[in-house]
Formats: sequence, structure tokens, C-alpha cells
Amino acid sequence: MATQEKKPENLQTSDEHLIHLSNPNISEMKEDILYHFNLGTKTHDLQTMFGDVKFVCVGGSPVRMKAFISYIGEELGLAPPGTDHPNICEGTDRYAMYKIGPVLSVSHGMGVPSMGIMLHELIKLLYHAKCSDVIIIRIGTCGGIGLEPGSVVLTRNATDSCFKPQFEQIVLGKRIVRTTELSDDLNQELMECAKEMNEFNTVIGNTMCTLDFYEGQARLDGAFCSYTDKDKQEYLQAAYNAGIRNIEMESSIFAAMCGASGIKAAVVCVTLLNRLIEDQISSSHEVLVEYQRRPQKLVGYFIKKRLERKA
Repeated sequence: MATQEKKPENLQTSDEHLIHLSNPNISEMKEDILYHFNLGTKTHDLQTMFGDVKFVCVGGSPVRMKAFISYIGEELGLAPPGTDHPNICEGTDRYAMYKIGPVLSVSHGMGVPSMGIMLHELIKLLYHAKCSDVIIIRIGTCGGIGLEPGSVVLTRNATDSCFKPQFEQIVLGKRIVRTTELSDDLNQELMECAKEMNEFNTVIGNTMCTLDFYEGQARLDGAFCSYTDKDKQEYLQAAYNAGIRNIEMESSIFAAMCGASGIKAAVVCVTLLNRLIEDQISSSHEVLVEYQRRPQKLVGYFIKKRLERKA
């Protein structure tokens, strides 16, 4: 039987605007080594380095996240074109991290395990840095269901492969279930930004998070396939009927961990293909590059608007 994990009542901070850690062991540690970031509480002054962070944008590719920090730096007028942004996590090849002003850009790799490891250390970093009112947004790519390629999906709920809005993890041999609802207020604000930009189709829908790119997403072109095209179509149509508009591999643990930490979060992904029509990504490189810029442009517009509002 699975245990539905409740949000902790006794958090490690009395300030609701700060990051919540539901781990009493952290405050007892003399040093916290953020191993996969090559950072630590004794070796780095995390509050000086990151205390002003208000927006954290995460994505799978280190190259894409470096491109994003360059883009947002120019959009906010904080860095001229061509500025070289150093990788804060230099010394490790696990993740890449870039910062400019109040914006932090971090790669998370591919899939739930890689995202989970990164989030554990990111949330602790924000906690040690005493950051407040932080928003975390995943920007990435996905397969669409019933949407034209290039559409941007804002995730309402992240579901598992059975369309349940939950993230299940085995802890000490027991099934722990966390909810995966994302911020409706943040989605509405992002949607308003998309309408103001009026550059590409943007929708709010549920996102199915799978543990695999091939069989887990009902593809017919993997090394293994034990189902028919008819089976695939019935499954994807059932997903569509359940309100699912895209498929990727990180949103469930992202939503669960941000929610458990009291962090307002969103998932903004662009569809590279319509899975009701095809399995393989056939668009040209130039088209795919333009598609991948769309979540960056929307989130950049949102961040700039937020900062201007507070100025």
C-alpha cells in the first residue's frame, strides 16, 4: 500500500517566503557538500553567490541552458551580446549552472533520476543561500498529443503513464506518493504573457511523464515493441481524453519536489511533433532550433515583465 506524503507541518524556517526543507538532519550538519554541483557550505559563500536569486530556469541540455542565460542577460540589459558566462559548476561534468542578476540557469540531464538528484541539491542550495520568493521553471521539449509541432504547453498536472496526477517513489522499501499539481496562478500569468506576445500557439494541459523515451511513450520505432499501431493509437487517444497534451520525462518529480518544498513552479515545453501522427522527429535542424527558443522567449518575457513590475 502506498503512503500519501503530506506537506510537513514543522518546517525548518518560520518565514513562509523562504525555502522549506523537510529534513531535520540538514541543520545538524557541520558541512553540506552539494557534490554534483561541486559546491558546498564550507567551500563557498552560498548566500553571497546566490542570495539574490528569484528565478531558476532548468532544462535538460547544458548547451541550451547556457544559451538561455545569454538570452535573458541580453533581454534584461545585464550583459551585451557575445558575453561569455562561466559555468559555476565547473569541475564536474554532471550539471552546468549559470547566473546573471536574479536569474539562475541549471541543466538537469534527461529523465526522472537525473532531475531528482539535481533538485535535491538545488533546493538545498537555495535554502543555504536564504533565497526568498523563488520561482522555478522547467523549459524544455516534448512530444505533443493532438497539437501542431511548435506549440508550447504549460503543465497543469504532471501524470504518470496511467494518467494519475502523482509521483511515486520507493523509500526504505515503501511506496511514497506525492502530488504533482503545478501553480495555476503562475500558469495563468504565463498564458497572459503568451497572449501578449502572440507569436506561437500556447495551451494549458496535463503532461504525462514517462520513465522511457520509446516503449514508455508508445513508440513503434524502439529496439523493442510488443504492441501494434492500433494499441498505440488507442493509448494516446485515451491520454488525450484525460486532458494530456504532451509527453516528456521529468515533470512528475519536478512538480512533486517543488510542491513539497513550497516553491512556486511551472513546466513550459515546446512540442517537436504530434505523436498521434508520427514517432520520429522529422523537422529540419533550423526548425527545431527555432521551436526550442519558444519556451525561452516566453519565460524571458515573463521574467522581464515581473522585474519591471517590481521596479
